Amino acid sequence: MTTGLDIPAATSEDRPYLHNMSTSRVHGESMKHCFAAVIPAAGLSSRLPAFKPLLPLGDASTLGRVVRACRQAKIREIIVVTGHRAAEVGAEAVRLGARAVHNPDFLRGMFSSVCAGLAAVSGDAQGVFVHPVDIPLVRSHVHMRLTDRFASSPAPVLFPTYGGRRGHPPLLRAAMIPEVLAWDGDGGLCGALTALDGEDVEVACAQIHFDMDDDAAYFKALGLLARLDVPGPDEARIMLTSYFGVPPRGRAHAEAVARAAVALARALNRLGAGLDVRLVESAALLHDLAKGRPQHEAEGGRELLRLGFPILADIVACHRDTNLGETDPLTEKEIVYLADKLVRCDRFVGLEARFREKLDMFEGDAAAQTAIRGRRQRARGVLARVEREAGMDAAAILSLAGMVVGAGEAGGACAG
Repeated sequence: MTTGLDIPAATSEDRPYLHNMSTSRVHGESMKHCFAAVIPAAGLSSRLPAFKPLLPLGDASTLGRVVRACRQAKIREIIVVTGHRAAEVGAEAVRLGARAVHNPDFLRGMFSSVCAGLAAVSGDAQGVFVHPVDIPLVRSHVHMRLTDRFASSPAPVLFPTYGGRRGHPPLLRAAMIPEVLAWDGDGGLCGALTALDGEDVEVACAQIHFDMDDDAAYFKALGLLARLDVPGPDEARIMLTSYFGVPPRGRAHAEAVARAAVALARALNRLGAGLDVRLVESAALLHDLAKGRPQHEAEGGRELLRLGFPILADIVACHRDTNLGETDPLTEKEIVYLADKLVRCDRFVGLEARFREKLDMFEGDAAAQTAIRGRRQRARGVLARVEREAGMDAAAILSLAGMVVGAGEAGGACAG
């Protein structure tokens, strides 16, 4: 299936750092509105060896994954449009807690199924998503970001965008349903929505463009699904700018920490550590997403939990301090933690210099000095483990990765 929403999107400028996060408000202002979702699932699946809506995709059917994303985004009314093998799809929809609506004219194409679903939306809904079953890997925070923007935007339709291109699912203002139903121009759904002159909303989800339209795409979907709970680095960068409004200086620090963390992880992997470099890079990019708020590391973890990234949340929540036992394995968490301790602003300074700054900052505060020294000792332990297991010191690892390491700024643990 061709989605037909590949239209260049406008870019956004940096906003004030705190606070532009959509999901932290999603249970407030945007939840005053009632939303529906129309899921066209009526096609023949002629390019797949099995019937697409009922294909297993992880722990759910393909249809089940789309319904789950809608449920997680608190969408109250979910309508599944059936056509081919209507009884089976309808039964699956009911099992999932959705409502099935049959489109007897499904052979006319997807737009006819979209219209059948839109015509069945209740009068309570202020906005409705159109989320084809062919686009099964969209994360629920995409829906939440659009519903949040809906509360303050007058646009007749909101389009999620990634990489400057529109994708699924668009969010249509319910008042515009009659105009879509009356559309008799070219382009089907794309033509109808483009004519409404909507607004683009950048989202951190590459899967808004992923169309599971043949057997090769199905096997690709299985691979993507295994990584869906870890955003890629480019998705993490979008979160920094569009979701959290991190300014250029904060982004420069995030990039430097990510570069250091990736270098450390790869050095360890050369000796068999088996660290997830993508997870390390994305977590490092996002470690300071809540900088400026009290207990920013814990708050950053909570934000990532709201977005549906619990593994990332755990790493970010622990990046200020951690305690690695002698027999504990090194994980991605310790790598991100250590990289942050080696980098100040956007350059390597070494662990001792970083903690010396903290001690100087709190000179005269005995309690703070004791806490800082405790954190320094724990950081020294992590550094020693990394250097021992990588077979070289941290300064050398980062230097080989192209980071500038000045004289007298070695990363090794120091006495005293």
